[in-house]
Amino acid sequence: MSTWRNWSGTESATGVELLRPTSADELAAAVKSAAEQGKKLKAVGSGHSFTGCSVPEQVMIRLDGLSSITNADKESGRVTVGAGTSLHKLNAGLAAFDLAMGNLGDIDKQTISGAISTGTHGTGARLGGLATQVVALDLVTADGSMLHCSAEENADVFDAARVSVGALGVITSLTLQCVPAFLLRAQEMPLPLSEVLSGFDDLADGNDHFEFYWFPHTDIALTKRNNRVAAGVGPSPVGRIRGWVDDELLSNKVFELTNRLAARRPGLVPRINRVASRALSAREYVDASYKVFCSERNVVFRESEYAVPREHVVEVIRRLRDWIDASGSHIPFPIEVRVAAADDIWLSTAYGRDTAYIAIHQYHRLAHDAYFRAFERIVAGYNARPHWGKLHTLTTPDLRTRYPRYNDFLAIRDRLDPNGTFSNPYTRQVFG
Repeated sequence: MSTWRNWSGTESATGVELLRPTSADELAAAVKSAAEQGKKLKAVGSGHSFTGCSVPEQVMIRLDGLSSITNADKESGRVTVGAGTSLHKLNAGLAAFDLAMGNLGDIDKQTISGAISTGTHGTGARLGGLATQVVALDLVTADGSMLHCSAEENADVFDAARVSVGALGVITSLTLQCVPAFLLRAQEMPLPLSEVLSGFDDLADGNDHFEFYWFPHTDIALTKRNNRVAAGVGPSPVGRIRGWVDDELLSNKVFELTNRLAARRPGLVPRINRVASRALSAREYVDASYKVFCSERNVVFRESEYAVPREHVVEVIRRLRDWIDASGSHIPFPIEVRVAAADDIWLSTAYGRDTAYIAIHQYHRLAHDAYFRAFERIVAGYNARPHWGKLHTLTTPDLRTRYPRYNDFLAIRDRLDPNGTFSNPYTRQVFG
């Protein structure tokens, strides 16, 4: 029997049976056997979700044995990869073929299957989340069947399975539409929040990838613009010392210390944030795309993220700022804002609409409930959709009104898993 705990410490399980299949056939046989015994199964990925989406009740499936690139076609850019492959390993492997994913989030610890199943995304007004880069996948369903899904084969399951929160079965492999490896020019600079909000559409539309971090209790936001470089421009990465100071010392070690101080002396948070925002300095560098997209994040926190129609994001940020100012809450963590293009994946947070993402965080030693509840109340009026892997309180009736294809997804779930083999408390919360 094994014990499991997610990265943030919000979820855990003890006394669960552990399966480590080394092939898709072995996985299918194990699923079929466990399901016939009436057991509940969950593939757990890397545990980077804050919600209970991957908490195993009885049987935990680890996909470490399915963690490699099995086929790469440089000409078409199509790459097939085992479901248990971490994004970190995948990015390095793609680089060896002179390929890359067209967009990524800001960490690379997740497995590729876990990342797409929870709707992980990066930022880019003309780009979708990671699941939009999936062109085919293989799924083991509750009866042990192997289902190949694409736009041409089992298309309805494909529309449902790219973001499925693990409720349809266990993904064994995915085929990704990759792009030729590319360099990004990163431009990072602090700007007044008022300037960022008033120019938000120009910033989002005028850059390949734009995001900003606003430090509550201050009027400063750190902006990040990542753009493809012109032909002939080579890499000019951050210097080793500057990189260590910015990305390891300040972003992790010093940030951990300031958050510990904030936990002991919450009244100091506004002053800490003002000092932190003034300490931000502009920098510009050029590097491989995945090295620009992804960074180390070691300070433990709690996170909630909602997707709102893009046209409402500035209004939501202003309302959230007003609540923070009036509430007396102390928030040492910045608020992150990103964008994405509309897509057609049934449970994608960007389904059918251009989207902005607002992610709020709180240090794990500080109370977050009141802050997160207020955030949910604010975004509720905008038909907001929660990130499946980040903290929220919504249930089936709420979600049915926010996802036009929600009932279609449930019909697929009921067809593929009529006995709830892949259910757990979280999927019962969100899918009934």
